Amino acid sequence: MVVGDDRLVREKVEQAVGVLGEEGIDVWVLLARESDVLGDPSLPFMVGTSVTWESAFILGTDGTRVAIVGTADVANVEATGAWPEVIGYVEGIAEPFRRTLERLDPATIAVNYSADNYMADGLTYGMWLNLQRWLEGTPYADRIVSGEPVVAKVRGRKSGEEQRRIAAAVATTVEIWDALTAWLRPGVTEREIAAFMHEGCDRRGIGTSWDRRYCPTVTAGPDSPIGHVEPTDIPLARGHLLSVDFGVLQDGYAFDMQRTFYVRREGETEPPAAVREAFAHVDRCIQLGAEALQPGVLGWRVDAVVRDYVAAHGLPEWRYALGHQLGRACHDGGALLGPRWERYGDQPLAPVERDQVFTLEIGLGVPEYGWLSLEEDVVVRDDGTEFLAPPQRALIMIG
Repeated sequence: MVVGDDRLVREKVEQAVGVLGEEGIDVWVLLARESDVLGDPSLPFMVGTSVTWESAFILGTDGTRVAIVGTADVANVEATGAWPEVIGYVEGIAEPFRRTLERLDPATIAVNYSADNYMADGLTYGMWLNLQRWLEGTPYADRIVSGEPVVAKVRGRKSGEEQRRIAAAVATTVEIWDALTAWLRPGVTEREIAAFMHEGCDRRGIGTSWDRRYCPTVTAGPDSPIGHVEPTDIPLARGHLLSVDFGVLQDGYAFDMQRTFYVRREGETEPPAAVREAFAHVDRCIQLGAEALQPGVLGWRVDAVVRDYVAAHGLPEWRYALGHQLGRACHDGGALLGPRWERYGDQPLAPVERDQVFTLEIGLGVPEYGWLSLEEDVVVRDDGTEFLAPPQRALIMIG
């Protein structure tokens, strides 16, 4: 558990109480067991500690907070300060769980299942069956609804402590980028670039934002594979582009940024015209996305602004969302700045909210030179967006 998690949990629990009122839901129930290996994605910020036996965390719209856990977990849950009523059991959870619901008598009970938002789909099928068994013969089995809208808002709206941690992760990521820029030179391979960035993480005792095998993703020149792939032995050559996708995981929060470099040929003072033109388009797309990102706008409309620009300029359409949320995970679920494609479900239909943190990402292939991409991270404010780090507005020249 990260130092300061108790404060974070208290912030998020208080925030969740307000969200329940907004959604007209009486109680939100998080269920867990052996959460170190089967943890609901909401547990780290709603509970802040792991549990072993079957456990229920019941949060009411009136501020009621009841944790029902095995006796061995009681002290850890009490220590968070977020759950004033902690009930320990020995033989089984069913009886105290039913008694608590009878006392609260909620008309709606939200639990974490979702077809579209994977971060709201933390209830395993086995625990769903257990829940049905515990509620058999009571009226409460028919009062269950999806917790997806609660999870999306609580996870998406970054509290003060969350924004502090994200800012720290941003600063660390920028430090590693600056060190990489000073170190890069023609001839180093994709694997050597990745190793340099891993060393920067290891020295600071932090992790990578996603699977270390391909964080960073390094794309050097026109022959390098594009996508979520491991770095190769392709060397950095003069006259080629280098695109790097990287982020750190620090104090439980992730960051995600892409930067593009051009390795100059002998005598070159600026990149070739085709590279400069491609960069100008990608830069314009990022800025258009940032301008369109406002509280209340639907996610798909932000994505559409950029797709309209791409189509108007005869550029190839990119095959992923313009932006995803950042937070406890690199892809943090909830509202998505993406097209209304089947694979995204209802996530692009959600409205953007203040204090959500998004990426803005787009790439473009440049024949003979390689892949050119940018990814910036922004937080939504009342009057628009704020870049969390200075955006890349020009190609970084190497060599």
